[in-house]
Amino acid sequence: MKMKQADMIVHTHHMYTMEGDGVGYHLDDSVAIVNGKIAKIAPRDEIEREFTAVETLDATAHLVLPGLIDGHMHSTNCAMRGIAQDVGNWMMHGAGPFQTNATSATRRAGSKLAIAEAVMNGTTTIGEEGFALDSPCEFIQKVGVRGNVGVRIRSALNRVYAPGELYEYDEKYTEETFSAAKDVFNQWHGADNGRIRVMFAPQGADFVSEEVLHEALDLAHRHNTLMYLHLSQGSRETKQMMMRYGSRTIPWMIERNLIDDHVVGIHLTDALPEEVQQMVGRGGRMVLCSASIGLIDGIQPPAKLFQDAGGMVGLGTDQANGNNEHSIFNEMRMTALFNKLKYEDPEVMPCWKVLRMATIEGARAIGIDDAVGSLEAGKDADLILLKLDTPAMRPIYTKPMRNLVPNAVYAACGRDVDTVISGGRVIVKDRKPQTFDLEEILAEVQEEADRLAGKAEKQFWEIRGANALYMEENKL
Repeated sequence: MKMKQADMIVHTHHMYTMEGDGVGYHLDDSVAIVNGKIAKIAPRDEIEREFTAVETLDATAHLVLPGLIDGHMHSTNCAMRGIAQDVGNWMMHGAGPFQTNATSATRRAGSKLAIAEAVMNGTTTIGEEGFALDSPCEFIQKVGVRGNVGVRIRSALNRVYAPGELYEYDEKYTEETFSAAKDVFNQWHGADNGRIRVMFAPQGADFVSEEVLHEALDLAHRHNTLMYLHLSQGSRETKQMMMRYGSRTIPWMIERNLIDDHVVGIHLTDALPEEVQQMVGRGGRMVLCSASIGLIDGIQPPAKLFQDAGGMVGLGTDQANGNNEHSIFNEMRMTALFNKLKYEDPEVMPCWKVLRMATIEGARAIGIDDAVGSLEAGKDADLILLKLDTPAMRPIYTKPMRNLVPNAVYAACGRDVDTVISGGRVIVKDRKPQTFDLEEILAEVQEEADRLAGKAEKQFWEIRGANALYMEENKL
């Protein structure tokens, strides 16, 4: 029998594929990769009889997992890491002075840093959301990962609003942002052999008009993509909706047929149990950013209620000026921990469940499970190798139970990821980036941060949020 040519063969000892309803444990199997796709998973001797390979990786000293799915990032905010934690009215009084003074260069440098950080922490799908996404898309393509990006549409003028002040809508600004979103869609949707997908992303129902929401959802249906928006993301949004429409967000959207299986809701922080049920009943999806919302609002969104109702929930890291890091390992741990505390039940959100949320269930939540989220023939060869010779992963038990998943979720971190393979290409090896220059990225973002500090200083002191007081008291 003539042997088939593989681009890469990965020999494993412990591997989780996420097949079925569990985590799909495989022992001593190998993965054959052809043209960026998984061609076959089978015992090593079978793969070696059937395939020859250009490159062979020995991952028998690692835990092999699907590449992690980050369902929601604001990568362009990464140049503002650490400036808005521990602050009430986070958006306006914490992040506001920096966000309103950030330039396109600031955001471009921050985006590179966030994506680089996420990739080195094992993320192979970047779920980006924001304005001016040409630069993030270009960098995603350069790095070699998958992009699932939502281009922001907004009507509310971008300025700092006082508590209780109704957002000011501007028709020209709406047209500008919507036109830019369509341009990015036309240029990038389906790019890089389909590894970049674009969604229409009204920032939230409180930030745009009803007409904008209808048009965005209609475009999502016509182009077989998604409408992706912050939804019931906190009391601030609810107050805005009550002032403008006299209704809470989810009931208002349902009444106007604005929630269906093409809608992904981010956060749902302020959603009531009955609203969660209603959204799931209409096919809506959810992305949860546990660490960010925990830091920003001190709340855990209703992910368990969403899952109990039959909905799909993915994980996201949100933004470094909220969450402080782009690591899905951190999100897994925080999601499990916060829900156990919320329900006072150690069996809520077990480790295997949050690992699925970081992989196959996250892929389903953002509509890309046809390509990624699990390791199986025909899907993109997105996989990561987690070192096992670390204190966090030792000792290893395989009987009477396996402790690999508990250790990966509760003890390991992104820095234990040794190798990242995306689309069959090694993009991080031995913790060293192969497709981008990390030192150059760090230097660029520091230079931009130094510029931003001077621009934001006056407004920072005028607002006098909690961090300004901490600075005066020498507590930061």
